[in-house]
Amino acid sequence: MAVACGNVSLSCVAASLQRLRIPTLLSAFLTLLNDRLSESIVFPLLPFLLAQFAPDGRTLGLLAGSYALAQFLVTPLIGALSDRYGRRPVISICVAGSVVGLGLFAVTVSLPWPSQSLLPLLLLFAARIIDGISGGTAATASAVLADITPPDKRARAFGLIGVAFGLGFILGPFVGGQLARVAVSLPVWVATGFAALNLLVVLNLLPETHPQHSRKRLPRKRDLNPFARLSQVLMNPSVGRLCGAFFLFFMAFNGFTAILVLYFKQRFGWGPELATTSFLVVGVVATVVQGGLIGPLVKRFGEWRLTLLGLGLVIVGCLLIPSVGTSERAGVIFTAVGILALGTGLVTPSLRSLVSRRLGQDGQGSALGSLQALQSLGSFLGPPLAGLSYDVLGPVSPFAAAATVLVLVIGLVAGSPLPGFSDTQPSQS
Repeated sequence: MAVACGNVSLSCVAASLQRLRIPTLLSAFLTLLNDRLSESIVFPLLPFLLAQFAPDGRTLGLLAGSYALAQFLVTPLIGALSDRYGRRPVISICVAGSVVGLGLFAVTVSLPWPSQSLLPLLLLFAARIIDGISGGTAATASAVLADITPPDKRARAFGLIGVAFGLGFILGPFVGGQLARVAVSLPVWVATGFAALNLLVVLNLLPETHPQHSRKRLPRKRDLNPFARLSQVLMNPSVGRLCGAFFLFFMAFNGFTAILVLYFKQRFGWGPELATTSFLVVGVVATVVQGGLIGPLVKRFGEWRLTLLGLGLVIVGCLLIPSVGTSERAGVIFTAVGILALGTGLVTPSLRSLVSRRLGQDGQGSALGSLQALQSLGSFLGPPLAGLSYDVLGPVSPFAAAATVLVLVIGLVAGSPLPGFSDTQPSQS
C-alpha cells in the first residue's frame, strides 16, 4: 500500500511539473514567434510604409539598419540582466518594449502628416530603435528552454526555436502581403496586436525559471561592450578568417535584401502582395533547408564544401535578379530568390559549425557569441551602404557590390587553414 501511495504521489508530482511546463513552453514559443513574426511582417513592407515620407534608398537602408544596431548594442546587457534578475522580468520588459515600438510605428504610418515634416521620420526611427532594443527576447526565451530542460533533452527543446523562426519567416510575409491589400498600415497594427497578446501570455502564464541560487552578478561594463571581443575573435589564427567571412557575408546579404523590395517596387511596379511573396519564398526554402536538409547534407558533403556551394548559389541569385528585364518574368525572379534562400540556408549553419569545430571546448561560448555580434553588426552596416549605392550609383549597383564581396568571402573560406582537411571531409557511409 505504501509503495502504491508513493507511486501515486510521484505521478501527481510529475503531472504537476508537466502542467507547469506547458505554459512555460507556450510562453517561450509565442515569444520566439513574436520576435520573428513582427520583423518579417514589417521589414518587407518598409518601402511602401516609407513612400509618403522618404522613398529613397538611403533612408530605407538606415531605417532597416537601425533595428540591427540597437539589437547589437543591447543584447549582451539583456542576457546579463536575465542571469542577474531572472528570465520573467526581462522577457516581460522586452515584449512590452516590442509593443511600444510596433505601436509607435503603426500610429506614425497611419496618421496624415504635413509634407516635408521631419517628425514622422524621427518617430519611425525611434520606433525601430525601441523595437531593436527589445529584441533580446529570443536569447532570453532560449534561456528559459534551457532552464526547464535536462541537458540530454535540450536539442529537442531547442527545436522549438527553429519551428517558431520558420513559422515567423513564412507567416510574416504572407500575412503582411494579404493585409496590405486592405491598407498598407494594417499589417503593422496586427503585429502590434500579436505582441500585446504575447505580453499578456507572458505576464499571466510564464513562471520564473531561473532560481535565486543560480543568479549571477552583473559583469563589468567593459565585458558588456559588444565590440570588446570582436577584435579578439577576428585576430584568432584558427577562426579569424572564417569570422571575417561570416561578418562580410551578412553585410553583403542584408545589404541587397534590404533594398530588394524597393527595387521590385520601382523597377517592376510591384505592389505589397507580390513583393512580400518573394520573402515568403525565402521563408519556405530556408525553413526546409535548415529544418530538415542541412543535417544529411553536412553528413554527406561536409561544412566546408556546403559553405562554398551556398556562397556560389547566393552569388547566382544575386546576379540573376537584376538580369530580369520585365515584370512579366515573375517566375524567374521567384526562382532567383529561392536560389538565394537555398544558398543562405547552406552558408549560415555550415559556416557557424566550421568556426565551432575549429575551437577548443573552452572557447565555444565566447566565439559563438561573437559570431552573433558580427552578424548583427553586418546587418547594421549592409543596408545603409546598399541604400547609398542604390541612390548614387543606380539600382543594380547593390547587387553587383554584394556579389563582389561574396567572391571575397569565398576566398576567405577557401583559403582558411584546414588542418588535415579532416573536419570538412564528408562522412563515409
